[in-house]
Amino acid sequence: MQIITVIAEGKFALGQIVSTPGALAACTPAYLAECLDRHAHGDWGCVSKDDAASNDEAIAEGFRILSAYPIDPGQPSKGFGENTLWIITEADRSTTTFLLPDEY
Repeated sequence: MQIITVIAEGKFALGQIVSTPGALAACTPAYLAECLDRHAHGDWGCVSKDDAASNDEAIAEGFRILSAYPIDPGQPSKGFGENTLWIITEADRSTTTFLLPDEY
């Protein structure tokens, strides 16, 4: 399955967009695109306040960026564990990866 989407220019470069098999199986392509757009524009989802602040700093300093979103938006997500999708953009901005926490 391929994810083909157009993301309006965000706050940082995404690089090559890839996914683990688990993330592809857990989410629809439309939902992955929605989450990617949120990630690119600085909506970090359900990460902690400290992680959100770290992400804001990472944009300016060139560090890794991690967002977390519920797989099923109708159910709670702690930002890790069950019902969680992660999106990680590497510090060098070469790659952005969709993955489940247990695939890390």
